[in-house]
Amino acid sequence: MQPVRTICVVTGSRAEYGLLYWLLKGIADNPRMDLRLLVTGTHLSPEFGLTVRQIEADGFVPDARIDMLISSDTPVGIAKSIGLGVIGFADALDRLRPDLLVVLGDRFEILAAAQAAMVLRIPIAHIHGGELTEGLIDEAIRHSLTKMAQLHFVSAEPYRQRVIQLGEAPDRVWTIGAPGLDTIRHQTLLDRRALSESIGFDLDHPYFLVTYHPVTLAREGKAAGIAALLAALNEFPEHRVLITGVNADTGSAPIRAAIAAFSTANSGRVHASVSLGQQRYLSALSHADAVIGNSSSGLIEAPSFKIPTVNIGARQRGRIRAATVIDTDETAAAIVAGIRQALSPDFRAGLADAISPFGDGHATGRMLEILANHSLDGLLMKRFWDLAP
Repeated sequence: MQPVRTICVVTGSRAEYGLLYWLLKGIADNPRMDLRLLVTGTHLSPEFGLTVRQIEADGFVPDARIDMLISSDTPVGIAKSIGLGVIGFADALDRLRPDLLVVLGDRFEILAAAQAAMVLRIPIAHIHGGELTEGLIDEAIRHSLTKMAQLHFVSAEPYRQRVIQLGEAPDRVWTIGAPGLDTIRHQTLLDRRALSESIGFDLDHPYFLVTYHPVTLAREGKAAGIAALLAALNEFPEHRVLITGVNADTGSAPIRAAIAAFSTANSGRVHASVSLGQQRYLSALSHADAVIGNSSSGLIEAPSFKIPTVNIGARQRGRIRAATVIDTDETAAAIVAGIRQALSPDFRAGLADAISPFGDGHATGRMLEILANHSLDGLLMKRFWDLAP
C-alpha cells in the first residue's frame, strides 16, 4: 500500500489563496495525502488586511508562518524580503520535510520558498507556469520557478508548449486549466444587496470593479498609470467604483496613497477595500458593468462571467485573451475609450458567446490525481528536454 504523502503548499497573498482553496481542501480531505500549509507575505501584514485570519476561519491551520515582508516597497526592500523569506522557508521546510512542495504563480514570496526547497532537495510542483506578463519581474520569476520545479500544472495548451520549450519533459507537464475557474464553479455568490451590506457600500447602482498593481519593469514611474486611470473613472460619474487592494510590489505605496485620496475625495461614489476575500470579490465581479485595471483576474476569471475587461498597459502583456478583453494604453484618453467600448451595446452583445481560454473549472481534481499518484522516484534528477531541430 502506498504510504501517505506529505504535501506542503505555500500561500503568500489573498488572490493566490483564493486560487488554492479547493486544492488545499482536496488535499486535506484525501486520506492518501497529509497537508502542510506555509503562510507568508501579505497574509501576515496588518497593512494588507492580515488575511491569515481568513485562512484560519476557513478551517486551515498554518504549520508555519514565514514573516518576510519588511516595511519598504523599494527594489532594495523587496530584495531583502526575498532573503528573509529564504531563511524562514529553509527552517520551516527542514522541520517539515514534505514529500512535495506545491507553489502557484510568479511572486517573489514564492521564489523564496522554491529556492529553499531546491537546495533542500524537496521536489516542487508549480501551478500557472509558461505564461507571459512582460511588464513585470514576475515574468522572470515564473520561468525561474519552472526550472526549479519537477511537476508542472499549466492553465492552457500554449503554456504547456512553452514549459516544454524551457526544457521540461512533456510527461511532467499537464494542461489542467486555471484553478480560479474551480472557485467560480464551487462558490455561492452574494446578490447585490447582500454584497452591499457585507462591504458597507451601496452597489445597487451601475459600478466598475477596479484593481491596479505596479508595473514593476516600467522604466519611469511604476505607478504612473494610476493617475490616468483615476482621471478616466471621473469621466463616468454615473458609475460607482469599487477598488480592491494593491499587491506588495515595488512601487505599491504611491498607488495605495492615490487610491486612498481618490476614495476620500469621492466618498459615496468610490469605495476602496484592502481585501474583499474570494466570495465578495467574485460576487462583485459578477455584478460589475466592467472590470478595469491590470490584474490577471480580468483575463482569467472575468471572461467566465461574460464581463468585459478594460486591461490597462503592459502588466498582462503576453497572456492569452478571451474576446471580453479590451486592451488600452496607460493614458486617460485611451482608458476612457476602452470603458466606452466595454459599455457599448454592440460590444456587450457579443459577450454571451465569449469562451474562456483557461479551462472548464475542473483543474483541482486533475491536480489531486497527479499529486496522489505520480511516482516520486527519481523526480529530482531532471534531464533538459531538447526540442527537435
